[in-house]
Amino acid sequence: MTTPSEPDTENPLGMPPGVPPGVPRRPAIAGVILAGGRSRRMGGGDKCLQSLGREYLISHVIARAHSQVDALAINANGDPARFADFELPVIADGVTGFAGPLAGVLAGLDWAAEAAPEAMWLATFACDAPFFPHNLVMRFWAETEEAGAQLACAQSRGRDHPVFGLWPLALREALRQALVEDDIRKVDIFTARYELVQVDFPDLASPWGPVDPFFNANRPEDLAEAERILSP
Repeated sequence: MTTPSEPDTENPLGMPPGVPPGVPRRPAIAGVILAGGRSRRMGGGDKCLQSLGREYLISHVIARAHSQVDALAINANGDPARFADFELPVIADGVTGFAGPLAGVLAGLDWAAEAAPEAMWLATFACDAPFFPHNLVMRFWAETEEAGAQLACAQSRGRDHPVFGLWPLALREALRQALVEDDIRKVDIFTARYELVQVDFPDLASPWGPVDPFFNANRPEDLAEAERILSP
């Protein structure tokens, strides 16, 4: 786990920093945006389809995730047509009932195994966090390699963000068993079975002060704050 640092004043709101010289090319990594939640604190419906600036909330997530992975999908249940404008595969949970984010991770792993067979890893992104770092996946992979770990998750301000993670496709069946047979629903209970590296990210700089890179818009007031952060 890396040591927290001061706000990244050289990289306002997490603009792409580029790959440092000497860093080896990462392997193929697929990605999935987890949008299968019930959005109760937002009043129901798809919170990721709320407006943020001149775009949908999920549009900001797609823009940050797309350049970091080799294939990208959206995990959501219900009618996939509501995401047609984004021109991405939409995959539903394969586990019956509302099984939480782990079901979305498993759906992503199953999709990646078929649609991106060259990928050995899956990166997961929350659908309601519009400011996550552009170097998220690269740091996940680099620190997983350095630590000899099996999994990675994000951390900031002393808090874990397990929905932002790096998962090996080799754990597909183990996760399926944990969900279906062991009835595990919490991400941290499953990841505790494996070697996990927690990758710490500094605050981002904004005109309004430091911003948690994993700020998420769970409630209408959070969405209003995200609008303020984005405003000039």
